Amino acid sequence: MVSPNFPLQCPSLIKDNHKTWCIRIKAWLGFQDLCKTVKKGFEEPIEEAKLTSTQREAVQKAQRKNQQALTIIHQCLDDATFEILANTAIAKQACEVLQ
Repeated sequence: MVSPNFPLQCPSLIKDNHKTWCIRIKAWLGFQDLCKTVKKGFEEPIEEAKLTSTQREAVQKAQRKNQQALTIIHQCLDDATFEILANTAIAKQACEVLQ
């Protein structure tokens, strides 16, 4: 998590800065320890009821990290681009759409 004494400015994705935006967002996600989450993706378990408590905790942690990454990505988009991704629930898929 970001320290309150260390503010970060969200790199805005605009029409002509995709290459530099990708570098900046990757650095920001790395700072938040979320790069693996975006690279690997997240899949909901098919039969969550059959998971052990340890497995359930791991799924909840993965869900939380996916949501954190997706929130960061959403914060860096203008309204038009956000609308393209509004129904995307997986950070990896959002990044793939932006490619």
